[in-house]
Amino acid sequence: MTLKERLDKEVEFRNTESEITESKPDPLLVAKEHRDEYIALICALFGYGKANFIVKFLKSLDFSILERDEYIIRENLQKHYYRFQKSLDIMEFFITIKRLMEVDSIENIFYNGYRKEHNILDGLYSVISKIEELNGFDSKGYRFLIGSLPKREKILGNSPYKRWNMYLRWMVRDDNIDLGLWSKIDKKDLLLPLDTHTFKVSQKLGLLTRKTYDLKSAVLITEKLREFDKKDPIKYDFAIYRIGQESII
Repeated sequence: MTLKERLDKEVEFRNTESEITESKPDPLLVAKEHRDEYIALICALFGYGKANFIVKFLKSLDFSILERDEYIIRENLQKHYYRFQKSLDIMEFFITIKRLMEVDSIENIFYNGYRKEHNILDGLYSVISKIEELNGFDSKGYRFLIGSLPKREKILGNSPYKRWNMYLRWMVRDDNIDLGLWSKIDKKDLLLPLDTHTFKVSQKLGLLTRKTYDLKSAVLITEKLREFDKKDPIKYDFAIYRIGQESII
C-alpha cells in the first residue's frame, strides 16, 4: 500500500461525526455546537494543550456575552484563566472579538488580504492587523493567543500558525469533520495546521525530511499533500493528527 493509499483510507475512516465526541475531545466539538465564525475563532485560538482541558475551558465560557456591553464581558470573565492567559487577557480577547463582530465578518476581512494572490498568509495578515487595530491591549498571554503578523517574504523560522490554519480548515472545508461556514476561500490554498505532534508524524510518514519546526515545514508538507490531492490537500490533516494521537505509528 502506498502512502497516498494509506492516508486516503485513513481520511475515509475518520470522516465521521463520531470522531469528534466527548470521548474524543477536540476544540472543534464546541465550535460545532455554535456554528459561528467568531466563536469558532475563540475555540481555535485557545486550541493548545491537552484536548480534554481545552474543551473543559471552552465549555466554561458564556459566548452570549459577546452580544453584551464590554463592562459585562469584564465582569463575566474575572475568574477565567487558561494556561498562558490570565483573566485580563481573556477579557480583552473577548472584547476584541465583540468589536470585530461590529466591523465585518472574519471571512470578508480575511478575503480582503487573500483575494489578490490567493495567499493564506496575506489573509492572516489582514485579520491579525485588524485585530491589532481594534484593540491596542498587549501582554505576553494576549499576544500568544492572537499571534504576530505573518512575514510572507520570510517563512523560514516563522511560526507555523497552527491554530490559525486549523481555524481556516474548519471554516473552509465542508465534510463530517469541518464546518464549511465560508465560501470565498479555495480549500486548495489552505496550509497544514502544523503542531509538534503532526510535525513528528509527518517525518515518520516520509512527508517531511526537514528537521526544523516552522512555517516552511508546514508549507513543504502541504506541497507534498498536494501531490495526493491538489484540490484539497488539507483533508489529510485530521487523519495525520489522529494517527499521531492514537500512536498508530
